[in-house]
Amino acid sequence: MPEMIFRVRWPDGQESDCYSPSLVIQDHFTPGQNYPVSLFLEKAQTALNEASERVRARYGFPCSRALGQLQAIEQSCAPFLDRADAQVSVLSFKS
Repeated sequence: MPEMIFRVRWPDGQESDCYSPSLVIQDHFTPGQNYPVSLFLEKAQTALNEASERVRARYGFPCSRALGQLQAIEQSCAPFLDRADAQVSVLSFKS
């Protein structure tokens, strides 16, 4: 399966690379787009669970790395969920 790294900028200005075991992330995010934190989190949950399920369908087990990435995203979003103006920027995709 083709993997993808998507780079994001958090509301505090920090940037990080996030992992997806599938290109499905392209169906949920657009590079250069800003997302309210709650929407970014919702889309990440959908995309990474879908990617993990694609791994399960192909190999018989979910992708622990995708699920771990989702946990990390949830932790990174948590401090900003109560801020209506907080945005996460999707900067780029790299496959």
